Amino acid sequence: MRNALVVFLLLAARANAQIRIAVNATTIESAPIFLTERTPDVRLVPVPNGRAAMTQLLNGSVDAATGSETQALINSNAEPGIRIILTLAEARYRVIGRRSAGIRRVEDLRGKKVAATANTSSQYFLREMLRTAGLRESDVHFVNLEGPDMPAALKRGDVDAVAIWEPHAQNSLEALGHDAVDLRNPTVYRERFNLNTTSRVLSDMQKRRALVDFIRAVLRSSAHARSQRSQAITFLAPSIGASERTIERVWNRFRFPANLPDDLPAVLGDVEVFVAAVQNRQPRSRESLAALIDAGILSEAKR
Repeated sequence: MRNALVVFLLLAARANAQIRIAVNATTIESAPIFLTERTPDVRLVPVPNGRAAMTQLLNGSVDAATGSETQALINSNAEPGIRIILTLAEARYRVIGRRSAGIRRVEDLRGKKVAATANTSSQYFLREMLRTAGLRESDVHFVNLEGPDMPAALKRGDVDAVAIWEPHAQNSLEALGHDAVDLRNPTVYRERFNLNTTSRVLSDMQKRRALVDFIRAVLRSSAHARSQRSQAITFLAPSIGASERTIERVWNRFRFPANLPDDLPAVLGDVEVFVAAVQNRQPRSRESLAALIDAGILSEAKR
């Protein structure tokens, strides 16, 4: 009887320590999560985008969630307890346009139907690309589309260009074939795709320990992604519903640093201007935004 009670208590402790992580199952940025060795203490919850991941984090369905810095900023205005605990990936976006629509340069987007995903890093990237040509979003006909819908819309001629992350940019390029023009500017924006949690989760010692263990595993999987490219791509492809060929073609547009970059506060400050405009409010100070970054979990994981 006593042995049975001990087993029950051990199982209960394990159940209490389990953490749930909402992970975007459509992006290459999620590679370090999907490549991480599975353990009973971690349950991955695949979701279609960063907005869905953050929604689950805010309503308490999960303990951590992946997403761009844009989503952390948008949601932290209402929930200041959001914390960025690790940058999983850095990625560059592209604008893919139709040559037959007269697009050769960013300047040619004026008056064209340009798709991006509203209130996301996709829209932020479009605004920054337009800025390089002295254009504003009001100078184009903005079309709100989800990434997976962009290649078909572009091929049908419903839109003239799309501004999006991978693999949707590559899929859009291939959908147009010789009619495609690829507009890129690496100085405009490099997405920081992060693992986010909340101060509430961090104050739960059992969940904190489970997060530390998970981050240790992510550090290993990120090193694997950097050093074993082919193996990583083969393993990742079915997890995000993309072909190995497509991932291979865009892999060099990603980095998997598994750290908290020194320039992350500055990036948050830049993107905050866009987020504040979307939410019709004043931008927060860079000092207040720095509080969204919590390096404690990463520091513990590296010990």
